[in-house]
Amino acid sequence: MKEAKNIKEPEEIKEPLKIYEKRKERYKRLSAKQEQTANRLSNYRLLTSLAGFTIAVFLYLKVSKTLALGMGILTLGGFLYLASRHRQVRRQLRYSEIIAKLNEKGIQRLQGNWGNFSDLGEEFEDEKHPYAHDLDLFGQGSFFQWIISAHTPLGRISLSQIFKNPPQNPDKILARQKAISELGKSIGWRQRFEAESIKASHQFQKVESFLQWAKEREEGYLKPVLKVAVIILPLLTIIMIALYFIGEAVPWYIPLLLIGVHILLLQLYKKERLIALATVYKHEASLKTYTNLLRQIEKKKFCSAELKRLQKSLRDRDGKPAYQQIAKLSKIVERISNRENAMFIFFNILFLWDYHCMIALEEWKNKSGDLLKNWLEVLGDFEELSSLANIPFENPDWAWPEISPSDASMAKGLSAQQLGHPLLTKKRVCNDFTLTKPSGIVLVTGSNMSGKSTFLRTVGTNLLLAYLGAPVCARDFRCSIFEIWTCMRVRDNLEESISSFYAEILRIKEIVAAAQKSESVFFLLDEIFKGTNSHDRHQGAIALIKQLQKEGAMGLVSTHDLELGEMEKESQGKIKNYHFREYYKNDEIYFDYKLREGISTTRNALYLIRLAGIKV
Repeated sequence: MKEAKNIKEPEEIKEPLKIYEKRKERYKRLSAKQEQTANRLSNYRLLTSLAGFTIAVFLYLKVSKTLALGMGILTLGGFLYLASRHRQVRRQLRYSEIIAKLNEKGIQRLQGNWGNFSDLGEEFEDEKHPYAHDLDLFGQGSFFQWIISAHTPLGRISLSQIFKNPPQNPDKILARQKAISELGKSIGWRQRFEAESIKASHQFQKVESFLQWAKEREEGYLKPVLKVAVIILPLLTIIMIALYFIGEAVPWYIPLLLIGVHILLLQLYKKERLIALATVYKHEASLKTYTNLLRQIEKKKFCSAELKRLQKSLRDRDGKPAYQQIAKLSKIVERISNRENAMFIFFNILFLWDYHCMIALEEWKNKSGDLLKNWLEVLGDFEELSSLANIPFENPDWAWPEISPSDASMAKGLSAQQLGHPLLTKKRVCNDFTLTKPSGIVLVTGSNMSGKSTFLRTVGTNLLLAYLGAPVCARDFRCSIFEIWTCMRVRDNLEESISSFYAEILRIKEIVAAAQKSESVFFLLDEIFKGTNSHDRHQGAIALIKQLQKEGAMGLVSTHDLELGEMEKESQGKIKNYHFREYYKNDEIYFDYKLREGISTTRNALYLIRLAGIKV
């Protein structure tokens, strides 16, 4: 396992912070120069038009019509060149501005000011998931908001899925560690990769219907007779029209009859054809971005086996790069865009353009349609890994966890030195913590606001980070593979007429059932059975803890019930007591958030009640 340095303190983040600040300033200077260049080109374009038009008029009136025509053509050529150059510089300017903002986001993450990041991943929230809601994976102040740098639809989905279903195989986790570590060192490539998707982030569409279209086949458009017909018929029609207008070599009804045949053909299966063309056309802008993103992956030389595997899968059956095939589809879709032209209806009737587009699309689907979903999913996997790669870059002193296989000699459990919550940048307090067999359950007691719930989340979130293949917020971290289950923020459900207490019972039932199926359950229970009287709460907690211990589950239980501490003696050390405490100074309450062995010896509820103005 890679040796980690001391847990990060504010003065130790200067290196990534310095890199972000240098890159931010560099791209801000570059964007300022590009803005000036764009303005100059805009002025040159205006001057060229005015000067060229004036000279052309003068030549026309005073000198020569031929020279005037030549000047007009020269002016038009110069205008078009300057317009093209202006568009190119504006694209470069947009790119530089995005890169500068990405470095500003990195600075904000390091300083703990990331709460205003816009992508919260709220659509992925799931209160029924074993741990997602309690560990703040989605929503305001979430892991998703903190680390997301994916912008394609499948990239965001890939990150949410890996959060909810992390790998359970140590070899897979180790492969991801190497991939994330490699990407973490490639900040330039990662930012260019993200900037490309940001440029079109507002144009991305949901891909479900698009992927379904890619699977479907309309074999009729691939029949040779149809391919020949849509070439011969328009050619014949154009010849007949020309012959009619050249001395009426053919009667008028022959070209008219042929045009009628065209119209009839365009009416056949018109609805289905329009749906297919519209489905693809919605993704015109996205396809160009997918092409550029896949090209960046293709051109990058990777070292880790996982990244090489993903890169290798971006090929078609002939071994050609995926980005070339997506680029080909993008060009076909550009032809469909002609439909928005006011004159398209006449063009379509004359050339049977819809059929040409459908034939090209079906030929593309026949070759690459089955691979499209995999290509976009692999692109999403790169975005997911790139998001997690922000962690090692910004936190070079966090530990790469050691994951023990199921048959390892290391005792089942976890061991951490200087363990802290990853999201608490400014207020982080770190603790050493070990939980291994035979001591499988820890009771955490302490007064209100002392840090019990935060510590449970600290353990859970770092376990999750370890399984994702990312560094953890610790100096040293070793753990086994567990199924994480939590019961911390249970709410009532008015729609289903379920009270918060009954909702808690249902969640506990799921945890017990999971423990009965597997000995690898790791639970985090916060103030269990708090919705009932103290006697029933105490008895229920004792029964639950004993049953979970019997099933071989491991985990932490936070509680105000100090009498539960007696279970340490009764269990002969299989249940351990830890606590947090507060202290008072000048009649004010303070917390040090330090984890200590034993049962809590302090209480602060009455003090807090007095602060509310209630006389006790």
